[in-house]
Amino acid sequence: MRRKIVAGNWKMNGTREEAMKLTVEIRDMINDLNQVKANVILSPSFVHLAAVVQLLQDTDITVAAQNCSSESAGAYTGEVSAPMIASIGASHVILGHSERRKLFSETEEVLKSKVVQAHLSGLNVIYCIGESKEQRESGEYMDVICKQLNNGLFEVTGVTPDNSIIAYEPVWAIGTGLNATPDEAQEVHKLIRSQLESRYGKLANDFSILYGGSCNENNAHELFSLPDVDGGLIGGASLKSRSFVNIIKAVS
Repeated sequence: MRRKIVAGNWKMNGTREEAMKLTVEIRDMINDLNQVKANVILSPSFVHLAAVVQLLQDTDITVAAQNCSSESAGAYTGEVSAPMIASIGASHVILGHSERRKLFSETEEVLKSKVVQAHLSGLNVIYCIGESKEQRESGEYMDVICKQLNNGLFEVTGVTPDNSIIAYEPVWAIGTGLNATPDEAQEVHKLIRSQLESRYGKLANDFSILYGGSCNENNAHELFSLPDVDGGLIGGASLKSRSFVNIIKAVS
């Protein structure tokens, strides 16, 4: 049975004090809810990971890193390995985010190595895929999605619904205020589910597929109600505790 998930990607935002304040606010607001129907994941920057993990001890909220190295150790100044991330108590890592693909030229080949490293360290992967504005407008977006899955995640052995989550994030909707219509989101999520079925058979229905791209408290309920949308990877709205918790409450 697939999980409902809401993950907050804080990106490169927040001092230590701001990150601690945001974590405590979200934690306490969730504690005050009668029922939480989603698994909640917070993804602060590397320098705040250990402190956020500590603040969330004895809660059901888990923590994700925003990236990891494709290597397990060595002379890679500035890199952070999957074993390091796992050792401080984080449970997930976001890989393949469009900003990493575009700004840091991460290829599917590199991402395959990162997924392997994450799984070897016991980390669950949130694997991001999505098309650009140009690819959407040219009509090739479906092919782009299939290639990103088939040339990346599907090339890794040992991928299961328990250790891998897929996040569809239309690049043209990230931070722009635009978002896919419900029909557009469902179309791509259904395609992803069909690709999962081709690769993993009946297990496809157990994979969680998240929507990312200007998802907010106003549109979350409609998006999360779609048949193949299992929650969201939330960017800007996750930096405001009340907005983020309202998005969590939108999961039914």
